[in-house]
Amino acid sequence: MDDAQEDLLEHEDTDISEKPFLPPYNVPFRSTRLNIQRSNVCSRAYFVVVMVFFHVYILNVIALLLYVHYNNGPGELVNGDGASSAPVINTDSRLPQPAPSGRELHVEDYSQSFSLHRMEGIRVGHVQHVSIVPDRTHEMKTLSLKPLLFEIPGFLSEEECRVVVQLAQLKGLMDSKAATPSQEQAELNQPLLSLSTEEVFSLLDLNQDGFLQKQEIVSHSRSRDGTWLSPDNLRQILSGLEASPTEILTLGEFRRVYDVSQRPRQQRTGSLHSHFKQRNRHTWLFQGPGSHHVLQTLRKRVIALTRLPSALIELSEPLQVSRYEHGDFTSAHYDSSSSQSETTCAHTRLAGNTSALTEVSCRYLTVLFYLSSVEEGGESTFPVADNRTYDERALVQDGVDLTDTQQACGKGNLRMTPTAGTALLWYNHLSDGRGWMGELDEYSLHGDCPVKRGVKWVADSWVNVDLDHQQQARYQRLVAQRHKAKSSMDDHYQSLSHSDLHLDL
Repeated sequence: MDDAQEDLLEHEDTDISEKPFLPPYNVPFRSTRLNIQRSNVCSRAYFVVVMVFFHVYILNVIALLLYVHYNNGPGELVNGDGASSAPVINTDSRLPQPAPSGRELHVEDYSQSFSLHRMEGIRVGHVQHVSIVPDRTHEMKTLSLKPLLFEIPGFLSEEECRVVVQLAQLKGLMDSKAATPSQEQAELNQPLLSLSTEEVFSLLDLNQDGFLQKQEIVSHSRSRDGTWLSPDNLRQILSGLEASPTEILTLGEFRRVYDVSQRPRQQRTGSLHSHFKQRNRHTWLFQGPGSHHVLQTLRKRVIALTRLPSALIELSEPLQVSRYEHGDFTSAHYDSSSSQSETTCAHTRLAGNTSALTEVSCRYLTVLFYLSSVEEGGESTFPVADNRTYDERALVQDGVDLTDTQQACGKGNLRMTPTAGTALLWYNHLSDGRGWMGELDEYSLHGDCPVKRGVKWVADSWVNVDLDHQQQARYQRLVAQRHKAKSSMDDHYQSLSHSDLHLDL
């Protein structure tokens, strides 16, 4: 037994001496490492688990991208970081050609997210760069924060300005009526009615029951005779009726309301605004399919600049082109209107409130293009821009009404000299804090100074938005239905644009 143990030790010593770099405990594990059957099974299972996890991850990423795409809607052109750069529109720096498609009204874009893009002004004098045409960047300068107003030089080329002017001349310009001060004063002093209060009450009381209901006043406003009672009188009467606890007016109550409505507006409201006056010539140019490619390109640039859904702009008013000669002007005014219970937006009249007394213009923003430079005068003025507070009494300084651009144009807070090709953009409404259009911005009061030397050509592009986003969506759905109903017809020159769906302004 001892001899066998000695032989074994001698044999191990011999192995160690022959292989000094291999430790003795490596020998028994060599067979285990060579047996790879079990490790293969583990590797295959691990591989399967990894691949399943990887495919699930890829599917989740694709689903998330699809969710973001279909919930942002086609009109959401704002990039994720909220930067101010606009998307590039595929137009040429020269006179671009029209799109090959004859159908450009994307009515399926309507109001998926109910949000309106609004650019940031940052501060007065801030310059940000926007890309509106390829291979070129435009500078957009903030001119005021109240209202939010921007200036974009070189928005149009000289050739494009010339084409728009020529198209307006070919279409034909019509005069804008303007009353002289003497005529205006005569109109203010002249009584609107030659009827007694009892006769007016009897004419409004359609069912002759001795009481005046709201529907009777509304019915009269819809009759459109307008010969013996003005819309302003109707609004005052309706306001008095709504203030009544019973929501009806007896003859005695009507006398008090009617006497107030007959007073001059300045005495009734305390407003210091003068009557709106203007003197120029203007026309409307259609920008849809079949129109001149310069007009179509101009609308595409407005879409790129404003970053609003294309359907919203395509269903807005046509382009208004105006010519101001020597002495022509426009007194300070608002492009849009405030929200009132008795009014409805003119552009959504297809889905409008049938009980509304009057239709008014609802314009989210204004883009104004200078088509010519003026030698002297003709400035665009914003009398109360960036005032600390808005007060109508502040519009009168030293006995001069700042809204009267004929007399007080030089006293306004902000004036812009017309330069051919330059564009101005301003918002007529504040934000409602939820991504939609809010109340009228009273600081957006603006006008045109009289032209002293030269001729002034301008064009206005308004984006119509209803204060009620649900009504705006209903209107665009109606347009979509009409568009689909006429899909079988050749409507290359008969598109569903503002000129077809809206009243001429």
